[in-house]
Amino acid sequence: MKISPLQLARYQYAPKLPGMLRNGIAEICVQNGAATESVADQQKVRALFPNTYGKNEITFRKGENTSEARKLTVGVILSGGQAPGGHNVICGLYDALKALNPENQLYGFKGGPSGLLDNNFIVFGDEYIDQYRNTGGFDIIGSGRTKLETEEQFAVVVENCKKNGVNAIVIIGGDDSNTNAAVLAEFCAAHNTGIQVIGCPKTIDGDLKNEDIECSFGFDTATKTYSELIGNIARDANSAKKYWHFIKVMGRSASHVALECALQTQPNICLIGEEVAEKKMSLAQVADMIADSVAARAANGMNFGIAIIPEGIVEFVPEFSVLIAEINELLAGEKTQQFNALPTWAEKYAFIKAGLTEASFSVFAILPENIQQQLFLERDPHGNVQVSLIESEKLFSALVKENLAQRKKNGTYKGKFGTQHHFLGYEGRCAFPSNFDADYCYSLGYNAAMLIQYGYTGYLSKVSNLQAPADQWVAGGMPMTKMMNIERRNGKDKPVIRKALVELDGKPFRYFAAHRDQWAIETCYTYPGAIQYFGPSEVCDQPTITLTLEKA
Repeated sequence: MKISPLQLARYQYAPKLPGMLRNGIAEICVQNGAATESVADQQKVRALFPNTYGKNEITFRKGENTSEARKLTVGVILSGGQAPGGHNVICGLYDALKALNPENQLYGFKGGPSGLLDNNFIVFGDEYIDQYRNTGGFDIIGSGRTKLETEEQFAVVVENCKKNGVNAIVIIGGDDSNTNAAVLAEFCAAHNTGIQVIGCPKTIDGDLKNEDIECSFGFDTATKTYSELIGNIARDANSAKKYWHFIKVMGRSASHVALECALQTQPNICLIGEEVAEKKMSLAQVADMIADSVAARAANGMNFGIAIIPEGIVEFVPEFSVLIAEINELLAGEKTQQFNALPTWAEKYAFIKAGLTEASFSVFAILPENIQQQLFLERDPHGNVQVSLIESEKLFSALVKENLAQRKKNGTYKGKFGTQHHFLGYEGRCAFPSNFDADYCYSLGYNAAMLIQYGYTGYLSKVSNLQAPADQWVAGGMPMTKMMNIERRNGKDKPVIRKALVELDGKPFRYFAAHRDQWAIETCYTYPGAIQYFGPSEVCDQPTITLTLEKA
């Protein structure tokens, strides 16, 4: 296999660790913090997690290692979508286990949670691990979206672990995966299996964070990758001066990626879903806001611009959310077959009109026909609209075009409006991790091994003080139940890790809000360029602007 020079150089990069984890295994001790409680619904969550609720937060410090000397066999899975740095979590876990005891073993279960159920694994060794150090992707063992959520599944996992002598499992995933990890940890504790469960916070969307988990891994690399591309597009726009570029970025449930990319590149427009929801903005109002920027720039001779659109924006528009709910009801059960059997779009359109309320149909009617049809593409497993398939970047550019046409009729706009559309998604999920993510992920894995060695279960590997140089990072653990609340899912109350949305009173959004009026009219683009892996720390090791502002 041919290896690029960069890949070879990244193999040799030595990730930086928090100072206390560099003391040597024999000099790492535990400092207990305060007991914890869930973020909401405390009584209900406590009742569901009687064996793992309310545990103390812990921090690792320099001191005598008082953990019990024992041989560990640990299983690890990658769960959900890819995020840069996943390989380094596994490498850090492997290196720490071997430093604790050369006889320790790490099993990689293949294909995500299904690997635990199917007992499909590889036993890691030095030669295999060394091929994946500091690289992007999840191809070391693959990933999957199988959910571990039933007692029958938990029993199979326990049986397979005991069969292989596995006494701990590390689950690397997002909020859903770590929710499942918390429930599995409770099951194992309740049945005295002796199997520990530790989670690691992963998602490029950035919505797995709180006062303890300062950021999820992969967010830094993904947003820097997208920002490089947005900067390149902005420079092209400023060179050609003839297109408005509508750029959709990842972020189904929160707009963290869009906000960070805006802070990195200073576009003319960036929609923040949480603000749209807070202000109860309609599609027409959002389009009017964008058209205001287009018209103002055109008046200054600038018929070009950049608009960043978060992937899940339409779900934040109240009238659109109602429309989607009505469509889900309209096509419930056998009605889907009835709808699909209609031979023409005109007949389907009449079916839709008859089934929607007048208010929702008025919203549906203003959508471009291609977007209307996207709402009736293949359903998700629950029979609902797959909002991620909606080309929201094209939706808003079409609505803006109609708005500008009306302005031309009344003489308030005389510019030109040419458009280009982009969706930045897969481009950022498997990039070579930035130095920040390479260091952070390696630390998360190394730290997870220490949590296992000290006997903890139901904990999330936690590394904080991330705005500082890596040697000042603080390592420890947080009970996963602290992040829990109760939400209604499929007609049932379920414990879930609460997603973190963009805080409109937080420093990152406030900084954006203070500058966006100027960005909307002037050409203030910044060009981050490619991720740098070698060079001065101020170029190569910096965290996201979001994290820097939050911790300033």
